[in-house]
Amino acid sequence: MEKEHQVVPIWFFIGLLLTVYGIIILGSGLYSLVQPAERTVVLANLHADVWWGALMLVLGLFYTIKFRPSAAAASK
Repeated sequence: MEKEHQVVPIWFFIGLLLTVYGIIILGSGLYSLVQPAERTVVLANLHADVWWGALMLVLGLFYTIKFRPSAAAASK
């Protein structure tokens, strides 16, 4: 009797990476809101790091949840 190997989709790992990067970027953006830098760039008032960190976090969580290994095995 041979064991069945569970295939983990690459999108699950991409979701994990996006989630981790989103947490890091969002965290640094929120820190820069609390502790602003002495020298700022021209468009610092837009807080791009907060927006991109939040977007990456949401997208990463979506991919991680949608393509988690247990969900991929159940769909086959």
